[in-house]
Amino acid sequence: MKQLPYGISDFKQLRRKNMYYVDKTMFLPMMENENSYLFLIRPRRFGKSLFISMLEAYYDINAKGQFQELFGDLYIGKNPTEEANSYQVLRFDFSKAGGSIEVLEKNFNSYCCGVLDDFIDKYKRFYEDDLIGRIKKSDSAQSKLNLITISARRLDLRLYLIIDEYDNFTNDVLSSKGKEVFHSLTHADGFYRRFFKLFKDSFERIFMIGISPVTLDDLTSGYNIDWNISDKPKFNTILGFEESEVREMLEYYHENANVPADIDAIICDMKPWYDNYCFALRSYGKETVYNCDMALHYMKPMIDQGLPPIDMVDKNIRTDFTKLRQLINLDRGMQRADRLSDIERIANDGYIYMRLKTSFPAAELLDRDNFRSLIYYYGMLTIGDDEPAIQKMVIPNQCIKQLLWGFMANMYREETPIDVDALGYDYIEMIYNGIWQPAIERIGKMYHDLSSARDSRGGEFNQHGFFKAMLGLCNLTVLCPEMELNYGYSDFVLVPLLTHYPKAKHCYIIEMKYVETKAPDSEIQRQYTEAERQIRQYAVANRLLKSIPGCTLHGITLMFRGQDMLPPLPVLEKHIPPLTLR
Repeated sequence: MKQLPYGISDFKQLRRKNMYYVDKTMFLPMMENENSYLFLIRPRRFGKSLFISMLEAYYDINAKGQFQELFGDLYIGKNPTEEANSYQVLRFDFSKAGGSIEVLEKNFNSYCCGVLDDFIDKYKRFYEDDLIGRIKKSDSAQSKLNLITISARRLDLRLYLIIDEYDNFTNDVLSSKGKEVFHSLTHADGFYRRFFKLFKDSFERIFMIGISPVTLDDLTSGYNIDWNISDKPKFNTILGFEESEVREMLEYYHENANVPADIDAIICDMKPWYDNYCFALRSYGKETVYNCDMALHYMKPMIDQGLPPIDMVDKNIRTDFTKLRQLINLDRGMQRADRLSDIERIANDGYIYMRLKTSFPAAELLDRDNFRSLIYYYGMLTIGDDEPAIQKMVIPNQCIKQLLWGFMANMYREETPIDVDALGYDYIEMIYNGIWQPAIERIGKMYHDLSSARDSRGGEFNQHGFFKAMLGLCNLTVLCPEMELNYGYSDFVLVPLLTHYPKAKHCYIIEMKYVETKAPDSEIQRQYTEAERQIRQYAVANRLLKSIPGCTLHGITLMFRGQDMLPPLPVLEKHIPPLTLR
């Protein structure tokens, strides 16, 4: 049986150990027909490093004898291009060139020197001994690179430059040290910019990959502006897994491991959590992709035990929100408030309208549309319609929704104490035993405390957004805000994850109502009556009932007078019959 390549980014290792590989080699001929300098942006954990490792193996002149072993049964092995194994490939991974700002230039130079020494050792049969000696003796990466590229041009050797994580350490500097330090690296005589200036006209082909266009704009003025293929429809699925590829993988592991036979049911379980990424406007509504790491996170326990993961959210994805927090906190003025407001709006509404920027300098990072665009590049938003004038960007899936709600909960904790552990125990009582009052009352009190803190400094706050963030912390359920039920939209529905927690048998419809502080009792009663009507309307929707067999359905009304939550009112409690097999 082929091993699952979770966490593997070395193409040769993957192929030689007979690991499962989702073939992306059909994109190589398409790339050759584009500009000679290519640039691709994709979010983290989308298989970028594995893709460029495959790219390196395909074009490396030293790997010609390994072609059949590595590519024989893949698309490109059956349809090779003339440029296969015809280049000396120089590959940098700038995620390995970091360090504190005091030693950053030294570390960068040291890393690049090591890569260039390895390069000349690897291809030494093409160069004179004297040149190799001069390269090895130099302690300057720029000098080494100049010696190699000048000699290659003289000897008519073909060079292919590949850069992985081109923006990694500069984005780290930007988010942790600020714009001024970043600017010194990437402008004027900054060492990073000096190094990049050597690339142009030194390589026959260049392929660079990263997660944002910020560093690119600062570093590569003068390069051909058409080299960015990130939003071209034909490259929409170059990284990530299409649903057909996920289905094929599931079928393989059903035949060879413990994956159950009902592939359709597994797809229905996976799709809302990991799918729905679209990177090209004209691909909207036609094709989407799954995040690779998310899908493989699900597959691992399926292969081992025939069961889905206990936690649908891969813990490795959670770390990506650290940089978002750093970017929000780059300054403490009004722009920070705008950025935090944008995140709150996205977490609350599930979408935002923006003008997507394909390139912008670091100096303009905090402009409203640029920051919103960065959220998209980080994988927290995806294309939500095909309107070119101004684009609707949506949260791609349930995994990112939960991460955003958790992110907002952590941001709220900076303003008022929030006991997440106690709330977690309340959720266990709520979902397993139907005792919902402690959780709801705790959230109501936290909302009151946070609203009071914000009111003291003139801030505004959204009840739905806060409750969504807090309810989203319950990992026993899927939180469905604005769920369409029986010709209406409920405020919140908490649906237990029965496939993961079969004893979690309590489901909730929650309606929130709001009246002004001085509203008369008659208005409060009117709102209660309307909420009860809505809950009873939603509670008979087949869409909901089919998803909670054997559960108890609760309906609850939350009434707010100003920032104060009145005692929650239970509207209904009914048992849903279990499914019967015929």
